[in-house]
Amino acid sequence: MVPIVLRTAAGLRGPIRIHGGDWSTPDGSCIRDYIHVLDLAAAHVKSLEWMARQPDDSLIEILNVGTGRGTSVREALAAFERATGRPVAFEVGDRRDGDIEQIYASVDRAEERLGWKAERSIDEAMRDAWRWQQRLMEEGRD
Repeated sequence: MVPIVLRTAAGLRGPIRIHGGDWSTPDGSCIRDYIHVLDLAAAHVKSLEWMARQPDDSLIEILNVGTGRGTSVREALAAFERATGRPVAFEVGDRRDGDIEQIYASVDRAEERLGWKAERSIDEAMRDAWRWQQRLMEEGRD
C-alpha cells in the first residue's frame, strides 16, 4: 500500500481506494502490519548472521518479520499525513474477495532467535518513504 500512498500524495495517480469501510475494526478499515524498510533490512542481516552460526546440517527455520502490531489502513494514511504534512485523497469502496479483516506478524521467534525487533514507527516509515519518493521525482524517476 505504501507505494500507492506515495504516488497519490505526489499527484501521480488518483485517490487511494480503501477496500471496505465496514470491517469490525475501530475505524472500519483493514488492519495490516507495516514495517519500515530499514527494519526489514536489519532483520535480513540478522537472519543471515544467525544462519551462518548454525551447523551445516541444521534445518532452516521460518521466522515472521514485522512490527507485531496492527495498523489500520486509515491509521496508516493518518500517519503519512502527520509525518509529511501532505493530505492523501482516498475513497472507500467495496470489500475485495479474499481480503481478511486483520493480519499482522507474530514476531516472537524472530526476537528469540535473532535478538531482533522492529524499532521504527509507522510515522517514521511514512516520512522516510516520502523522502525517497521525493528523491525519485527530483531525479525524474517517479
